[in-house]
Amino acid sequence: MTFRILPHELIVIAVLVSGGIGASEAADNPKQLKTACDKGNARACGSLGFAYAQGNGVSQDDHQSAILFRKACEGGDAPGCHHLARMYVRGTGVLQDDVQAAALFRKACDGGYIPSCAPLGAMYITGRGVKLDNFQAVAFFRKACEGGEVPGCSHLALMYAQGTGVAQDDIEAAVLFRKACDGGDAPSCSRLGSMYMAGRGVKQDDFQAVALYRKTCDGGEALGCIGLATMYRIGRGVGQDESEALKYFGRACDLKSKVGCDAYAQLKTGKR
Repeated sequence: MTFRILPHELIVIAVLVSGGIGASEAADNPKQLKTACDKGNARACGSLGFAYAQGNGVSQDDHQSAILFRKACEGGDAPGCHHLARMYVRGTGVLQDDVQAAALFRKACDGGYIPSCAPLGAMYITGRGVKLDNFQAVAFFRKACEGGEVPGCSHLALMYAQGTGVAQDDIEAAVLFRKACDGGDAPSCSRLGSMYMAGRGVKQDDFQAVALYRKTCDGGEALGCIGLATMYRIGRGVGQDESEALKYFGRACDLKSKVGCDAYAQLKTGKR
């Protein structure tokens, strides 16, 4: 079994990792937030920036949101730095700028805002906004994981599985995939299933593999559907059943997996 870190997977973290401004703060009276912000309350500036980003109580305005996140960040509010970094990644309300994004994720992560650490690791492993550095990526993924951020654990697991930036270690990879899976990361559950199937880092167990593949496939994860289809096709952990294999390859295809679509077409053609 081969694990491959996809740049797309990692960049998605940088774009989509959620911030730390609570819904209750975003729902505060914008006038009160503005008054507090004008008085130098950096956290209020960040909350008001979030309100503008979401259009909560004010007209949605990305440019104004960026101005307020910048004010919050400069005032020492790490979540404000994080949200501004995300805007630079996407080019929302500001000109797209990976260098600025990386610097802001670094400032937030160094300031103790753990959700910024995994996106920063993602930028180091893809060389976006910083010089590509797998060792730095590992350090930031580890910091994120140890701080309870599931994306940090899932990507650190991939690094160990591949031996990228760390010594290759299937046992550590399996432990981290389990941690990420238990934290709700479906792709990590699928990869853990593949480790059980291959006996990499864990005792080989087809039944565990099937259970993990089924769980993730039922949750809409294409990797899980492909794994489950494969088990049905070869009859491991379940009775051999090409009709079930075809069904799950088809489901993976419906979930936009090219691998699933190709396997579906190949198996269907072979049955004719």
